[in-house]
Amino acid sequence: MELAAAAGIGFLLDLWIGDPEEWWHPVRGIGWMIGRLEGLLRQCFPKSPAGEMAAGGVMAVLVMAASGGIAVGILEASGRIHPALRFFVMCVMNWQLLAAKALKTESMKVYDALRDGDVEQARWAVSRIVGRDTKPLSEEGIMKAAVETVAENTSDGVIAPLFYLFILGPAGGFVYKAVNTMDSMTGYRNEQYLYFGRIPARLDDVVNLIPARLAAFFLIGAAWVMPGFDGKGAWKIWRRDRYCHKSPNSAQGEAACAGALGVELAGPAWYFGVLQEKPFIGNRTRQVEAADIRRVNRLMMGSAWMALAAGGILRCLF
Repeated sequence: MELAAAAGIGFLLDLWIGDPEEWWHPVRGIGWMIGRLEGLLRQCFPKSPAGEMAAGGVMAVLVMAASGGIAVGILEASGRIHPALRFFVMCVMNWQLLAAKALKTESMKVYDALRDGDVEQARWAVSRIVGRDTKPLSEEGIMKAAVETVAENTSDGVIAPLFYLFILGPAGGFVYKAVNTMDSMTGYRNEQYLYFGRIPARLDDVVNLIPARLAAFFLIGAAWVMPGFDGKGAWKIWRRDRYCHKSPNSAQGEAACAGALGVELAGPAWYFGVLQEKPFIGNRTRQVEAADIRRVNRLMMGSAWMALAAGGILRCLF
């Protein structure tokens, strides 16, 4: 019951406060740790494929252990002072694990710029939330990129953290964030990270295996019950296109959202100056429009509320 209540309060704090840029955030600390360990471990291990993979594996173990261990230590210390303080700390940790408001706020900056007719401002705004090159993007490409990042990050930023904090508490949530951040920083298929980032990337695939599919189910569920979406289409496209990506998880949410919106997402994209061929997801029944950024955020929020309710009920029962 305590964990369910703390999850609910943390979720509400995220919707209310979000992640103000001027405030320090634990993920920044995790990112700092990854950067320092990468430099140190690259010097300690041989500059060979096996050596780089070993260095990346050691980094993964250390970052996960530190992230989870620090969270456990803070909770234990606060609990020894007073149980109420421990509950307060749990609520704050859960808030810091979630990114629903940040995802909505940043993607809506793209929408606002497009609504005002400022394509270059929209291009800059979308560059803050996607990993692809944004200079080659057309106006529709900018819209698609914003929709895709909300669809994909519904799992990474909302559903997966909820999944792990409901099962393992805030410490489990921070271990998940550690893996997710390592993948974001080192999980690239380029010369620098092809071997060093391989183990973090595989770990990210593993820890997202269940949450990504849960995110798709909650997105489909939200599409069924919320007006303006195609629940049947979400289910159909998810079943057809959920593996249209090199990662076993990345297309799960995108496929559900593409079907719910009735648009075509993904396709070829530029990364670090190289065009990468990717399959399309969904059916091109119409062009993506700026309003789809608002729609996908509604869908993301609907799925988040459903996941919170489901997790809270199951946690209270079991």
